[in-house]
Amino acid sequence: MQVTETLNDGLKRGYEITVTAAELDAKVNEKLVEAQPEIEMKGFRKGKVPMALLKKQFGQRLLGEAMQEAVDGAMSEHFEQTGDRPALQPEVEMVDGETWKEGDDVKVTMAYEALPEIPEPDLGKVKLERLVVKPDDAAVTEALESLAENAQDFDSRKKGSKAKDGDQVVIDFVGKVDGEPFEGGAAEDYPLVLGSGSFIPGFEEQLVGVKAGDEKAVEVTFPEDYGAENLKGKAAVFDCTVKDVKAPKPAEIDDELAKKYGAEDLDALKAQISERLEAEYAGAARAVVKRALLDALDDAVKFDLPPSLVEAEAKQIAHQLWHEENPEVHDHNHGEIETTDEHNRLAERRVRLGLLLAEIGRKKEIEVTDAEMTQAIMNQARQYPGQERQFFEFIQQNQQMQQQLRAPIFEDKVVDHVLEQADVTEKEVSKDDLQKAIEALDEE
Repeated sequence: MQVTETLNDGLKRGYEITVTAAELDAKVNEKLVEAQPEIEMKGFRKGKVPMALLKKQFGQRLLGEAMQEAVDGAMSEHFEQTGDRPALQPEVEMVDGETWKEGDDVKVTMAYEALPEIPEPDLGKVKLERLVVKPDDAAVTEALESLAENAQDFDSRKKGSKAKDGDQVVIDFVGKVDGEPFEGGAAEDYPLVLGSGSFIPGFEEQLVGVKAGDEKAVEVTFPEDYGAENLKGKAAVFDCTVKDVKAPKPAEIDDELAKKYGAEDLDALKAQISERLEAEYAGAARAVVKRALLDALDDAVKFDLPPSLVEAEAKQIAHQLWHEENPEVHDHNHGEIETTDEHNRLAERRVRLGLLLAEIGRKKEIEVTDAEMTQAIMNQARQYPGQERQFFEFIQQNQQMQQQLRAPIFEDKVVDHVLEQADVTEKEVSKDDLQKAIEALDEE
């Protein structure tokens, strides 16, 4: 077997692999010897079929397997000897594949882009600032007020009062299409908060200004994407009887409110809110320091990038941004999306940082554990109530989906390792300062 270099240009590599006919024949014979003890054939005892007859019967079938194993073995040996790691799956083609016949040498070409040598940054020289926000009384009070508003009750307004946006109207209604009531279109004593957007567009707005005792014919048109097929795009009239108009009344901030949210008393609820806010602030601060870290690494480390990886990433970025700008298109039935210099610049950054973090993780033997993967899958499965088991089984059988879940976990673990090595100082700031720092990330 012979491996000859045909291309060495930057990260691009090309080789020609030759497997001689004698080597292939020896490989086929080896397979036949291995299988002979288990082969039965009419007229011969098990394991006693002559080798010449076995070769005539099975040789052609084993030839393809032998050829594939020989080429795969040559490739594995090549990568082991050279230390090359291909950026993508190598392109392998058989030379004269259509005219090749048994007894000829086999020649294949192998082309790939090698991953570059990635310099190891001095992480101790990376200086970063971690923002720290401590929940104050004002933040806890604001959160309590929000909880009280969500737990609000309603009190009847004075007789003759007109309903305002945010009020609750208690109504009986019957919906009709073409003068005929339809299934699911009627209710009694229904409490509807005006402005909540819980009814068909245009319904709630027509009830602003009604009084208890009023009767109102609300005319609406069902949306084209409405859930019930028989009502899509249909005009309807709802005959409504207003039985009461109620004004919102925020819940009192006391022990009773705390119990509604599962806390023992108000002090316990405040402690829970403080812990939650602290976790939210820490998460936001981590996003800021992570961006600063990636910026620092991007500036500190430069190396050649595999063009194929950059090109693929640029196309992915362009495709994603195009769909964000055209949310009405949910499939891929659209023209080719051209990449721009900005897409290529972002792609180069992502590829560079991805390779760098992967290399740091490889050298430090950072891995995603089975427990971490299971937790990630369970978190995703919760988005599909009632179908958790099917989702779990789908992920287990889909290597690409597993990689999509594993990649961010691995990246975060590497980032945590780098942050431990870097020179990180803490700076206490206000909630508003942290918010500005987060907004700055979105603008970049």
